Amino acid sequence: MKTAVIGASGYAGGELLRLLATHPHFEVVAISAHSNAGELVTSIHPHLTTHNGDKFLAISEIDFTGIELVFIALPHGESAAVIKKIPASTKIVDLGADFRLEDAAQWQKYYGGNHSGSWVYGLPELCPAQRAAISKESKVANPGCYATAISLGIAPAVDFLDVSDIVVVAASGTTGAGRSAKINLIASEVMGSLTSYKFGGTHQHTPEIEQAISSVAQSPAKISFTPILAPMPRGILATITSKMTKSLSTEQVHEIFCQTYSNEYFVDVLPLGQMPKTGSVTGSNKVQIQVAVDEHTNRLVVSVAIDNLGKGAASQAIQNANLICGFHEGAGLSTDGLGV
Repeated sequence: MKTAVIGASGYAGGELLRLLATHPHFEVVAISAHSNAGELVTSIHPHLTTHNGDKFLAISEIDFTGIELVFIALPHGESAAVIKKIPASTKIVDLGADFRLEDAAQWQKYYGGNHSGSWVYGLPELCPAQRAAISKESKVANPGCYATAISLGIAPAVDFLDVSDIVVVAASGTTGAGRSAKINLIASEVMGSLTSYKFGGTHQHTPEIEQAISSVAQSPAKISFTPILAPMPRGILATITSKMTKSLSTEQVHEIFCQTYSNEYFVDVLPLGQMPKTGSVTGSNKVQIQVAVDEHTNRLVVSVAIDNLGKGAASQAIQNANLICGFHEGAGLSTDGLGV
């Protein structure tokens, strides 16, 4: 299938190009990065030697009439304008936030600007019906990175948790903040240091997570979410806790999670005693999960690790593209992380 990647100069866009280079069904024929139009792809992504000699195009230079699939990896608020230039029959996976939220008021509160509507939410493992819903559509809103990790860490437990009071602390690598130059992201500021940001429940993934969990729980979910900038390039480690409404042991909860994800291609509930590690999922589309019951406070504690550029962005986008195009959802994707 003739494929275009728009917004390819960013970290997620570069990861898309890397993964698509060996995809059995998708052939990249147009690579766009507006601010870098005319520059060589390898001037921004020197590791992508499969694109030696290829240049970034301006969106206006792309002839979409022959393109069957488009990935959009632009900052929030920019996808809607691009989509107007793409034929309605073209399949699209949007890695941005523009079409994730159903509630226009929530969009206004956390993002600002006009709400563009909502597409099917591209988290296949969220509940049994989600994969089928994605497969029936031609346009998918790819989830946010934190939202992916946190939603998959909570979804199996909604029947025995107080979902109105979920507390999350999650650390992310610096690629999650994008590629734009910022003083607080240079190596001298980040290395050897941890810091919270968007402190006090202001992170834009909050309404997305609440929307996803509310849909599974069939009751309003509320989260208190504190993100942390970690001194590493990529990866997310989320710790999620919530008060339990039933008396269950760690072993019983672990079994529930194992059963929920037993047929999932990309979700690993680890054996008890083994903890998720960001390094174990780097470069893959994998999710690692571990659970424990804190008997002292009667709270469930869930640990989740993903690659924020993988399952949190590019590889999940390809998983969704595989589904809407009728291919095996694992086509072109790795189930093994890079490790150390």
